[in-house]
Amino acid sequence: MGAGHSHRLYRHGHSPVHDLPPHCKLAAVFLFVVVVVSTPREAMWPFALYAVLLAGVAGAARIPAGYLLKRLLIEIPFVAFALLMPFVVPGEQVHVLGLSLSENGLWGAWNVLAKGTLGVAASVILASTTELRALLLGLQRLRLPSILVQIASFMIRYGDVITDEMRRMSIARRSRGFEARGVRSWGVLAKSAGALFIRSYERGERVHLAMVSRGYAGAMPVIDEVTATRAQWTRAVSLPAAALAVCVLGWTL
Repeated sequence: MGAGHSHRLYRHGHSPVHDLPPHCKLAAVFLFVVVVVSTPREAMWPFALYAVLLAGVAGAARIPAGYLLKRLLIEIPFVAFALLMPFVVPGEQVHVLGLSLSENGLWGAWNVLAKGTLGVAASVILASTTELRALLLGLQRLRLPSILVQIASFMIRYGDVITDEMRRMSIARRSRGFEARGVRSWGVLAKSAGALFIRSYERGERVHLAMVSRGYAGAMPVIDEVTATRAQWTRAVSLPAAALAVCVLGWTL
C-alpha cells in the first residue's frame, strides 16, 4: 500500500483501541451498527446504553468528549431531515407544545436521530483511532474485493493532488482578474472543471502505464500482513456482543 497517509479525523495516540488491528475494529463497528439498526425504535432505553458503551470505548481510546461532539456535526443534514418528519409524515396527529405533529413522524424522527447518531459516533471513533492506510489493509484482510480496495487507495492518494490542482487553477484565474459573480462566470468555471477532468484523466493514464511497466497485473502486492490474536478479537468483539445483549433485552422486555 505504500507509505502511511494520515487524515484529519485521525487522532494520534497509544491506547488499547489504537493498538487493535484495523480489521478487528472494522468488523466490530459493522456488527455494532447492525445491532443498533436492529433495535426496535419503541424501546428507548437500549439506545442510552449503546451511547454509554460508545462513551466507554471513546474513554479507552482517550478521545475527548469535545473532539467527538465536534466531529458529530457532520450529521446536521440528517438532523434537519429528521426534524421535518413530524410535519410531513402522514398519520395520527398528536399535540406537542401547541403543535400538531404526526405520531409516526415523531417515531421516525427519533429512529433516525438515535440510530444515525450512534452510527456516526462509532464511525468517528473508528476514524480517530485508525489511519487510512490501516483501514485499507483492514478491508483487504476482511476480503473486500481487491478492485474496490485499490479504487479507495487511489482516491486517497490522489485526492490531495487533485485538490492542489484545483487550488492552482483558482489562483491562476484570480491572477488574471477573474471573480465568480453571477451566471456569467459559469462558463469559465465549466471550462476549468473540464480542464481539471482532462488533466486528472491523463494523470491516471500515466500512473497506470507506470504501474504496468513495473509488473502490475490487476492486484497490488501486500507489503504488510495484518494479523490478529484471539485476545485482540475478543476485545474487539466485546462492543457488539454487549450491544447484542442489550438489543435482545430491548426486544423481550
